[in-house]
Amino acid sequence: MEEFDSSTINSRSSSEPVTEFSIFIEKLSPILSEMKDSFEVKGVPAMQKAVESLETDYNRAKSVMDSQNIQSSSPAKHIERLIQNLGRSLGLVLFTSHDVPMANREKIEALCKEMMNLRFDYSSDRESEFADEEEETEDEIEERQEEEIVEEEPRILTVDDAILQIKYGNEEKFKNALSVLNGFVKDGMISHDRVIEEDVVKMLSSRLSSCKGKERAIIVQTLRHLILQNDQHKENMKDLAFLSSVVRSLTRDEEEQREAVGLLLNLSDDAVVRRRMGRVQGCIVMLVAISNGDNPDASHDARMLLNVMSGNAQHALHMAEAGYFKPLVKYLKEGSEMSKVLMATALSRLELTDQNKASLGEDGAIEPLVKMFNTGNLEAKLSALNALQSLSTLKQNIQRLIDSGIVVALLQLLFSVTSVLMTLREPASAILAKVAQSESILVKQDVAHQMLSLLSLSSPVIQNHLLEALNNIVVHASASKVRKKMKENGAIQLLLPFFTERDTQIRTGALRLVYTLTKDLQEELMEQIGYEHVHVVANVVSSLTSSECEKAAALGILSNLPVSDGKVTDILKNANLLPLMVSIISLITENSNSTPITVWLAESIAAILIRFTVPTDKRLQHYSVDNEVIPVLLMLLSRSSETAKRNSALCLTQLSQNSLSLSKSRKLKWFCMPPSVDAFCSVHDGYCSVKNTFCLVKAGAVIPLIRILEGTERGADEAVLSCLSTLLQDEIWENGCNFLARTSAVHAVIRVLTYESLKSREKALWILERVFRVEAHREQYGESAQVLLIDLAQNGDPMLAPSVAKLLAQLELLQDQSSYF
Repeated sequence: MEEFDSSTINSRSSSEPVTEFSIFIEKLSPILSEMKDSFEVKGVPAMQKAVESLETDYNRAKSVMDSQNIQSSSPAKHIERLIQNLGRSLGLVLFTSHDVPMANREKIEALCKEMMNLRFDYSSDRESEFADEEEETEDEIEERQEEEIVEEEPRILTVDDAILQIKYGNEEKFKNALSVLNGFVKDGMISHDRVIEEDVVKMLSSRLSSCKGKERAIIVQTLRHLILQNDQHKENMKDLAFLSSVVRSLTRDEEEQREAVGLLLNLSDDAVVRRRMGRVQGCIVMLVAISNGDNPDASHDARMLLNVMSGNAQHALHMAEAGYFKPLVKYLKEGSEMSKVLMATALSRLELTDQNKASLGEDGAIEPLVKMFNTGNLEAKLSALNALQSLSTLKQNIQRLIDSGIVVALLQLLFSVTSVLMTLREPASAILAKVAQSESILVKQDVAHQMLSLLSLSSPVIQNHLLEALNNIVVHASASKVRKKMKENGAIQLLLPFFTERDTQIRTGALRLVYTLTKDLQEELMEQIGYEHVHVVANVVSSLTSSECEKAAALGILSNLPVSDGKVTDILKNANLLPLMVSIISLITENSNSTPITVWLAESIAAILIRFTVPTDKRLQHYSVDNEVIPVLLMLLSRSSETAKRNSALCLTQLSQNSLSLSKSRKLKWFCMPPSVDAFCSVHDGYCSVKNTFCLVKAGAVIPLIRILEGTERGADEAVLSCLSTLLQDEIWENGCNFLARTSAVHAVIRVLTYESLKSREKALWILERVFRVEAHREQYGESAQVLLIDLAQNGDPMLAPSVAKLLAQLELLQDQSSYF
């Protein structure tokens, strides 16, 4: 090829662009000569044509540069365009030679890219332009301006340009070319043959994993348009690596995600593609997430794609693992026996959330599983029961199980002695335990009795489930007849041997069940339990290995024993139970987190303390007070349930009944040491203390009692009023009334008249009758009480009439001789 002489360029051109041009020509010249003489080129018409085009551009560029003058105001820019044009022509040659072996291909590709990406600095051209501006004629100025306008107009890319720039252009040119190509494809301006000839699909697919977000979305969209126009393009998109790249786009921004789902859906009519998509890690998980997303188009396409892919059982299992259960339920309903077993087994092994279980129940998974259990072979029965056991832990599914008629079938299975069915008994008993949470199970006659009869014949696991079921049954509000029948049939005696069972769960279940059954038994309870089992239950409380729940159940049983039985009291005292209960309450109150178990413990202990504070046994009362019972009772008044507060108030009432007789009169002169002034009690008119006289005033119990009356719970009102009444005994009533007035208790007592409890109103009226004996108190509280008293007189219970009339007479609102009496 002819050498280029750089000295011919006019003086206005900078030396750098000319030098660069010279270098590129020197590099390109041998390459072009080699191509022209190559037999491979001559054998490929398209390539031969591209080489001829390159030679034409090469000669034209040399011709321009060899001339005496470049007709442009910016020689550097002109040279830049000449070099870039040569680069495009070289790129076209490379593109047409993709199937032809070519020596030095990498070197040629590097040269092509270098030429297309070339940029010069035009500032020196502008400076020389301004320096020569005065020498230009008007025609020259006009010609230059027109040329500059033409040069500044963006070049409209052809398909060839776009393809070359996508393959070899820099990042900016790639973006522009990609948008242009997308427009050509979308408008159907590229024929199928041209797409095949230029290998557009392969070219775009290869760039998908390496380019940035917006460009990825355009590539995926372009590919979608191509396969919508012709299915044959799908063949080039079946590659696992390409599918993996598309799946990665599912994790990106909304536009790219939408296009990627659409492309995968377009490709999914091929079984091979579906199988490969399922193999790509995270594909199904992302599709499930998108199907639940906010983008309606992407969500719709994702559900469509999941539905198509669910024809593969393994894919359906992966969908279930991702929380999409409709395909799995469909297999349970319509699949082969093998696929049903597969799905049920998988369902039993999945870690399901409550939301998952609810979804499965709503989608109809329970009915086909019950059918599998009823009609399937042993493998089907076992897999179905295990799956149902998992679903039964959600309350919403329990009624569905009962409606399916499974209870009778489960009981029949538990009674079965067929050896092959023994493996089914454990999941069957577990399901029964959960189903028993619904009162609907009581419709089944003798279900509790049948479970009881199975207890002694079953393994520990099944015994535990049966006890759970029975405990769930007996606590139902409508189960009174069931409880009565169980007791009549010897349920308590049947359960007593389990109190010494090694298995903690079985022992706890038996204790809980006996506690519930003994709630409404009193004197005849000892006949059923016996004193030897009182020892056993007390030992459960004192055992270091017993759980909180076990101790609560044991204490609950002890709280149900008759208070009048002194032998029981002696057993509990000898077992050192009292200090142990005080310790338990102290630990509960230290921990502010209240739980059902701690509430149960507090209620049971407060009930047992009634036994240890009976007013007929002052020695026992002293023993209790010495063991710090009063501080415990005060804690329970402030931080426990209504039941515990009521029982605590009853205990304080029993202690306070003896305070007057234990108080030391200040008139006595024989004290070994004179009592301190602080020991004097204005209510009992003597010397009192918490330890010696169990005085409510000295214990600071009155304020907590009043707070209960002022609170929102009404369960302890009667016991609280009884306790306050002990301060108004005949010998000290006036002192007590004055004390109640000083502590603002009278307002709280008047307020009780607005409550509905008849017994609480009776006790409040009794207290007010004593308070209103004092004129000062009548004047202070009479007005606030009279409106309520008049209302009670007109609308209250007739049983309250005498007490109300007496108070109205005290307030001079009714004569003593009134017929109202």
